Amino acid sequence: MKPFASTADTEAKEQRIEVLGDGIYALTAGGDPNIGAIEGEDFLVCFESLATPVAAERWLKMLREHTDKPIKYLVLSHYHAVRVLGASAFNADIVVAHETTAALIEERGQEDWLSEYGRMPRLFDDPESIPGLTRPNLTFADKAVIDLGGSRGQLVLEHVGRGHTEGDIIAWLPQQGVLFAGDLVESQAALYTGDAFHREWATTTLDRIAAFGATTLVGGRGEIARGTQECQNAIALTRMFLTTMLEEVGGVQQRGGSLKEAFEATHAALNDDFGHWPIFEHCLPFDVSRVWDELSGIERPRIWTAERDREVWALLQS
Repeated sequence: MKPFASTADTEAKEQRIEVLGDGIYALTAGGDPNIGAIEGEDFLVCFESLATPVAAERWLKMLREHTDKPIKYLVLSHYHAVRVLGASAFNADIVVAHETTAALIEERGQEDWLSEYGRMPRLFDDPESIPGLTRPNLTFADKAVIDLGGSRGQLVLEHVGRGHTEGDIIAWLPQQGVLFAGDLVESQAALYTGDAFHREWATTTLDRIAAFGATTLVGGRGEIARGTQECQNAIALTRMFLTTMLEEVGGVQQRGGSLKEAFEATHAALNDDFGHWPIFEHCLPFDVSRVWDELSGIERPRIWTAERDREVWALLQS
């Protein structure tokens, strides 16, 4: 059996801050979660928070080399632990998320915390620094707009449909053409879809993201897409990953095959194009398990627990 999830990934990745425009920043780290920050006239909006306050503090130290503006908003794209549990380090006045994300934190946040810590222990630098579940104090249903002040324009936060989770939101700077897509788009990194709605994500949700016409796109992991063509390519490859899984798992189900056979068929179909991307082997068993459930009529994703993680891994990665 392959080492469980990312437990064998113990080598720290090189973090780098990238300036995407006047007062627009992103942190990338060799396939680890990407996060960002946007300057308003006299405040900051941060996008995502990493897995622990200690991990977040390293990012903030890099950010403070560029700006000393106070953090007014922390935007959480969805509820996954590696995106939200470092929130206390930001000391933001307002923590923003979709209303469904707030509900998911209450419903399954604790289980997700234990699950992700077990899968990706390296990302949880000093887990004892986590004060507890992160809860937003501002939620919305469809769209929220933050006026950045001066000549900086607006930051649009929008729920564009179910995808990576039920409650994903994007952050869009229409004046600058910069899109923070969260885990709805990955650029040169594998997709995690264990809590996804694949059919909606692969169609209407990605259609709406493509319609923004971004010229710079920061995905949840991987490289930053620069230029219209690279942005559209990242969206297209995300769609290809999703549709391939749907086709392969659906085909196995239609001929009466097993979940193990569906995993093997999906792995074979994706491996040449995506197998070299970060966390491909980690994600795929959980991805295929969720696709199988979705195509079997299980509408909402089942809650992942540390025990269920190990059971699925033993079945599919043995």
